[in-house]
Amino acid sequence: MSLAAPLATQVFAEEASAAAPVSPEEALQRLVEGNARYVANAAINTDYSLTRASRAEGQQPFAAIVSCSDSRVAPELIFDQGPGELFVVRVAGNFISEEGLATLEYGVAVLGIKTIVVLGHTACGAIDATIKSIADNELPPGHLPSLVNAIRPAVYDVMGDAPDDLQAAATVQNAKLNAARAISEGPILSAAAAAGNLGSAAGIYEIATGKVTFL
Repeated sequence: MSLAAPLATQVFAEEASAAAPVSPEEALQRLVEGNARYVANAAINTDYSLTRASRAEGQQPFAAIVSCSDSRVAPELIFDQGPGELFVVRVAGNFISEEGLATLEYGVAVLGIKTIVVLGHTACGAIDATIKSIADNELPPGHLPSLVNAIRPAVYDVMGDAPDDLQAAATVQNAKLNAARAISEGPILSAAAAAGNLGSAAGIYEIATGKVTFL
C-alpha cells in the first residue's frame, strides 16, 4: 500500500492549520470549506496528535462558534478543524448569555478570533421547549426558565407570521438575533467589528445531512 496519499493528507492538514485567516471573510470561508469537506466525508483533520506538542505552548483560534449543547452538534467535526482552531461556547439553545459574551470578548481581545458563528441546528430541543412553554403559559422546572427566557424573543418574533414550521422559523431567528448581538455589544466586540477585524454569521446545521446553511 502506498504511503503517498496519507502523507499528502498529513502535510495538507499541517499547512491548513498553520495558515491562520487574516480577515473575517477568510475565516468564514475556511469554515465553509471545512463544512463542505465534512459533508463529502473528506475530512483532513483526522490525526489530532499532529500538533499536540505545539498546542501545549498556547492557542490561536481563528473563529468562535456559539453552538447548542446538543450531543449531535460537534463544531470541530462539522467544520473539519483541528484542536486549537475553534473557540467554542456551548449552551442549550445557542444563545449568548452574559458569561458567553465575556467569553467571546476574551476570544476577540486576547486570542484574536476573526469571526463569530452562531450555529443553530434542526430539531433543537431547547427551541421546542420554549415554544411549548409559551403555548402552555407555564415555565419548566428547575433552572430551565433561564433557557426559555433567553430564546423566547426569537419565538415571539416569528409567531405573528404563522409559519408552517414554527420550530424551524424560531431556530433561524434565534441564530440571527444572537449573531447580530455578537458584533453589536460594546465595548470590545462592537469596536472590533467597526474596525473591520471581526465579523459574525448565523448558520443552521442540518443534522441529517451534516450541511451548514449560512443565513
